[in-house]
Amino acid sequence: MASDWIAQFPGLSRLESADREVLTRKSAVVAVPEGTVIFGPGKSPENLLLLLEGRVRVQQVSEAGREIVLYRVEAGQSCVLTTACLLAHEDYSAEGIAETDIRAVAIPRTVFDELVSLSIAFRNFIFTAYSRRITDLFQVIEDIAFQRVDIRLAQKLLELAREADQVRATHQQLSVELGTAREVISRQLGEFQRRGWIGQSRGVVDLIDRAGLEKLAAFDPH
Repeated sequence: MASDWIAQFPGLSRLESADREVLTRKSAVVAVPEGTVIFGPGKSPENLLLLLEGRVRVQQVSEAGREIVLYRVEAGQSCVLTTACLLAHEDYSAEGIAETDIRAVAIPRTVFDELVSLSIAFRNFIFTAYSRRITDLFQVIEDIAFQRVDIRLAQKLLELAREADQVRATHQQLSVELGTAREVISRQLGEFQRRGWIGQSRGVVDLIDRAGLEKLAAFDPH
């Protein structure tokens, strides 16, 4: 059934039947191929996307041209930046890129406005997701401002590798992930390699000593 996607978002199960009917009838499931720029600076959001499958990377580019990854949207989540823009009736200030093929529910702006205004359950769903992601963004700011790059890089390599022992990313891509200069990443990866924690080839970082990286990633300099 078209409404089966509701089950992927527990907060929506509390919707009144009439509100759920409006949501499922007026929304659409869309497919977007990997690499698509879903939104970008200066563009106005027309839909709130609830991700069913895949992953979206949200990143920002400074006036100097430096990029930083703000967060990723995974299956079962929505994009906090889109939510903020819809609520404030403002344009995007960052870009969202499909890191994989994705499937998502597109909730039109008019339906979003209607349900936020009329449905307590929908409003709670939106603001609960919003508050969680805002907390994550504050953590990103704190990490960039105060945490050592070597610790953050170890954490990022483990995060990107997931259960594998390899990360396919260039030094430039890793610098974007951490919001720092490519030269800083290259120097730090060289140190990790010297310690025997990783191996490097073009566009690939092999995790040789995961335990060493995990120990650094868990280190509290305070």
